[in-house]
Amino acid sequence: MDRLYRYRLTTTSGGNLSILEENGDLWITPAAVDKGNLSPRDIICVKTDERVEGPHRPSSEYPFHQMIYERRLDIRAVVHAHTPALITFSIARQVPDTRIIPQAHHVCGEVGYAPYALPGSLLLGETIAHTFAQGYDVVILENHGVVTAGPDLLTAFQRLETLDFCARTQIQASSLGTVNSLTDEQIALFQKRAARLPTFRPTGHSSRERELRQTICRMVHRAYDQRLMTSTEGTVSARVDVDGFLITPTGQDRKYLAIEDIVLVRNGCVEEGKRPSRAVRLHRTIYDGHPEINCIMTAQSPNATAFTVTNHPLDTKTIPESYVVLRQVPLFPYGEQYDAPEKISALLSKNTSVILIQNDTVLTTGTTIHQAFDRLEVADFSALSLIDTMNVGPLVPIGEDEVKALEEKFLGH
Repeated sequence: MDRLYRYRLTTTSGGNLSILEENGDLWITPAAVDKGNLSPRDIICVKTDERVEGPHRPSSEYPFHQMIYERRLDIRAVVHAHTPALITFSIARQVPDTRIIPQAHHVCGEVGYAPYALPGSLLLGETIAHTFAQGYDVVILENHGVVTAGPDLLTAFQRLETLDFCARTQIQASSLGTVNSLTDEQIALFQKRAARLPTFRPTGHSSRERELRQTICRMVHRAYDQRLMTSTEGTVSARVDVDGFLITPTGQDRKYLAIEDIVLVRNGCVEEGKRPSRAVRLHRTIYDGHPEINCIMTAQSPNATAFTVTNHPLDTKTIPESYVVLRQVPLFPYGEQYDAPEKISALLSKNTSVILIQNDTVLTTGTTIHQAFDRLEVADFSALSLIDTMNVGPLVPIGEDEVKALEEKFLGH
């Protein structure tokens, strides 16, 4: 709940979480207690005989939590929250499209919809539980919010955060044009992307490798805090030497990424006992083709990703920093990043260090981790400014003479 509140996914008075134990005890957040200042002792236990243990009343939404568990025996945790973006869909009586990027659909699946009923009522519980019983793991509540569920609390949270990302991206993208969704066939390409590489056991770790592991973790945490990555998406890699690079793992919550989670890839083999990012082949291809590149990042920030799902060009001639840091940002068609990573590698050059991949990600490169991160951050800031400009007036880009002056001073042209 603290994480939900700190990342503005719910309010002081809104939202509730629960966990069902194997013995049938249900732990749930309390009613009318500040959600931004909870302690472990505030969490309430409702026993199987309906006895309540704890200093407060259980959440008023307890009935729908209980009914979900009764209808879906595979569910052990439930999250209910009022994120602004998902409320937007709730009150418009629509559901976010999880098919705008394959990762989101992989995490959330299709989105269910439950008609309105009085909060805390048995009817609301029956309506929500009925929708979950149809097989959905995420459900939009009409004029109310969202409920997500999973086999554990972290999975339920990740589904909520990923769905919120989809909603924010879709809202931003709607200002740019038509939002494009992926087909079943296109999403299936992502499912086949998991890397199956031979393994090896490292005999030791150099001081450079240890330092890079620390920097990667620090930057991933920073990207997560800046909302440039979500708990389920975002990859960072860094070159160790001519034969090897480090890359973040797949299936690891970005907020809790630790140094020992980072995966070493050397001569096409991965560190024993670890699962590298699904993008490992793409990163390896880029490193092989560009000895000057020492870091690669891929991330799904809602502002920049909005451009990938609409095919709207990202104009970098907005302010001097944007043009100098980003130069040109081409859009790469979806699908070929899986089967033809060398085509992405071929796009990269001195003038192209950032690429948008259609309905997928923002890819940045750099000679250092900090440079790649800066490019990611500037890309997202620039994307947000361009989207907001549409509510103010037409874009007036920097003129050609000003661009030439920037190139002469900062880029040596």
